[in-house]
Amino acid sequence: MIAALWGRLRHGAALLFQQPDWSEFAGDDWPQHIMDVAVHDRFHAKQGRTIARWSLDSNDRRLTVYLKRHYRLPRWAGWLATLFPDHGWSPGLGEWQRLRSAVEHGVPAPRAVAAGQWVGPWGRLRSFIAIEELADELPLHEAIPLASGRLSPLAFARWKRELIVELVRLVRLLHDRRWFHNDLYLCHFYIAEADTRQVPASWRERVHLIDFHRYGQARFTAAYARVKDLGQLLYSSSNVAGITDHDRLCFWRCYRGARERPWLRRAILFKCGRYQRHNARKRK
Repeated sequence: MIAALWGRLRHGAALLFQQPDWSEFAGDDWPQHIMDVAVHDRFHAKQGRTIARWSLDSNDRRLTVYLKRHYRLPRWAGWLATLFPDHGWSPGLGEWQRLRSAVEHGVPAPRAVAAGQWVGPWGRLRSFIAIEELADELPLHEAIPLASGRLSPLAFARWKRELIVELVRLVRLLHDRRWFHNDLYLCHFYIAEADTRQVPASWRERVHLIDFHRYGQARFTAAYARVKDLGQLLYSSSNVAGITDHDRLCFWRCYRGARERPWLRRAILFKCGRYQRHNARKRK
């Protein structure tokens, strides 16, 4: 055991996961180059991490993923990963585990196709995750205005009403089990672009939720986490063409059910106001 720890300290070690078809697209040697491969499509970099869209071809098949890479992570996480190498101390492996948990809970989420972390030498930590693109889908803050212009007023009203029921079902699916997204903005819900042209027979399994890097269970802070999720969703619905106060009220009534929760409603409104003031200061 001491020898293995010394080896991780001096030479490093990797903890990798992949779906069966990943090597077919990325090659058997993907662990050697995944952190260095140049990917420029929709590239974004911030504070030691990058995200980009990567398309891979194999035998007339294409796999498109969003590749998230983390190059500079806290040294304390690196030392913990060195001491306990079978745990996902990095954002890449953390999101892999959270996505698997969300899917197990019945949440329609994108497929994570590969993830990994490299530990050492001497406490260094890097990680990545590749998440399959939701092809031909749009975030709701773009899809709702699009549908409002494509559907008749009556059809659009029905479209929204039935979509709200599905959104509530998904949120309650998490909250009733004390699981929380912690980034529950409208832009993290996705639907097919084709569904902005029609009223689906059923919205069930047609709405996907993305970005699970902060997803988790809150046993002792569930009330705060609930307010945060719902405050984020309320705030992100502001200034989206096609969303009205009546729609927000319908969501709230459907979410709360038969129980009146005045304290929760006030807390959500307060949290939403804080987001509005914070972002107003940032814009200034």
